[in-house]
Amino acid sequence: MKEEKESLIPIIEQSIRDNWERPALTNFRGVTFQYRDLARKVAKLHLLYEHAGLQPGERIAICGRNSAQWAVAMISVVTYGCVAVPILPDFKPDSIHHLVNHSDARFMFADNSIWENLDPEQLPDLVGVLRLGDFSLLLSRSDELGGARSRLNELFGCRYPERFTPDDVCYVRPAAPDMMLINYTSGSTGFSKGVVLPHRSLLGNVEFCQHTIGWLEPGDRMVSVLPLGHMYGLAIELFYPICTGCHVTFLTRTPAPRVIMEAMADIQPKLVTTVPLVLEKIIRSRVLPLFEKRLMRLLLRTPGLNARLMARARAELERAFGANVREVIIGGAPLNREIEEFLDKIQFPYANVYGMTECGPFISYMSSRNSRVASCGLPVPGMEVRVDSPDPAAEPGVLWVRGKHMMDGYFKNREATEAVMRDGWMSTGDIANIDAEGFVYIRGRNKNMILGANGQNIYPEEIESKLNNMPYVAESIVIDRGGKLVALIYPDLDAARVQSLGQQQLQQTLRENITVLNAELPRYSQISDFNIYQEEFEKTAKRSIKRYLYK
Repeated sequence: MKEEKESLIPIIEQSIRDNWERPALTNFRGVTFQYRDLARKVAKLHLLYEHAGLQPGERIAICGRNSAQWAVAMISVVTYGCVAVPILPDFKPDSIHHLVNHSDARFMFADNSIWENLDPEQLPDLVGVLRLGDFSLLLSRSDELGGARSRLNELFGCRYPERFTPDDVCYVRPAAPDMMLINYTSGSTGFSKGVVLPHRSLLGNVEFCQHTIGWLEPGDRMVSVLPLGHMYGLAIELFYPICTGCHVTFLTRTPAPRVIMEAMADIQPKLVTTVPLVLEKIIRSRVLPLFEKRLMRLLLRTPGLNARLMARARAELERAFGANVREVIIGGAPLNREIEEFLDKIQFPYANVYGMTECGPFISYMSSRNSRVASCGLPVPGMEVRVDSPDPAAEPGVLWVRGKHMMDGYFKNREATEAVMRDGWMSTGDIANIDAEGFVYIRGRNKNMILGANGQNIYPEEIESKLNNMPYVAESIVIDRGGKLVALIYPDLDAARVQSLGQQQLQQTLRENITVLNAELPRYSQISDFNIYQEEFEKTAKRSIKRYLYK
């Protein structure tokens, strides 16, 4: 049937049946659910949805930290035929109220710590709210729902009087155009839009993971590091492994590099996903200290590292990710060019992916097996790309995409949808080149581009990439201030403390960095001044800096 080909649901259903006795979901050093446990919990939640009067197509919000229970909730929602509305737990209460109401959600899952800060009176359309930890009722506006929750085991026994078996796993088959998710963007521009993703988008993304990335097999283990409320984490760390019969472990707490490496050592995953910021911190904390101090500064720039040095660096980085890793997929933000060159030199198995929430998320992919430094690879199967430029290889332009992964639009926001859609193509808002072989190179965000005094296009991300690789720079933003370029720098304070650098010495070192940087830049894109920030820049869930706060 056509609708089955265009839906992820039959794949989830078959994976649960085929992997019945295998572990499916684990909270790091906590509870583990086998696939049969996942199926039972999903079936019980479906009973609650029935008694709450929910119909396929209605919206259910999920707001909480990554956990096995969060994953159960998501799978229960989409296999019932409802539309999932994942909401990042970092949103403020007022924003959560707005997103629940804007999405027309009728039901909700929430962490207790989140729910206690919400006002039920401001959520008038919710018929019920379940606690993510144990699925107990936090709110019920239906006597039938309250009664069903109190006798849920009895209802389950009546529905499945013999015993619950793989044959009982039979889920709704939604029509191909039906929406599967409304994912609210995390607000790097200050505004959240509800991205409507149909079943075909998530199906296309999972098929890409299974057939192109292709490392995972049934029984393999994976660590979920990225927020499940964001499409990158949801697609590659939940739907892909669950559809493949894998075992996913959730950190359930802030994924600091130390916590990530602790989990990796325990679980030894074959496939790892991360964002550039975390990877760079791991390289600086685990790899660079292996070498003599005089080599540390030169390591990333040395043209011909000898084989022993390369092998040592690669082995240590592989150990940091559990020593069993076949590929580390890096996405969510641009990878620093010199870090990428270093990974290439030591022949570390990494891959760059490029995407956006509006494509659920994947647009292009490049493995180290066919790498082009600074490229984010070739379009993934089912997607096409083009650059709005007379000569895409030489002259950058806005990148447009179309294909199976693309959203249906922004929920209840025709104006925003029409602003990015044209003749079946969607503007990504990114400035890019495409070379003769079809490889995509992202230059920067169109909205971040700075127009120089003589009309030159300046892409701040390219300058920041160089600056971030200089001594004692943790991260930076380049902004236009009165026609001059100014660098906002959050210094690497830990490194400065280790080297006993005082504030004046640190400031002088950063000033020297700017001098060195300017020598590498054209005159029109040189930095005229810098400001030091004592706190890390505010970021979205995918670890992109919220630039609008600093302009």
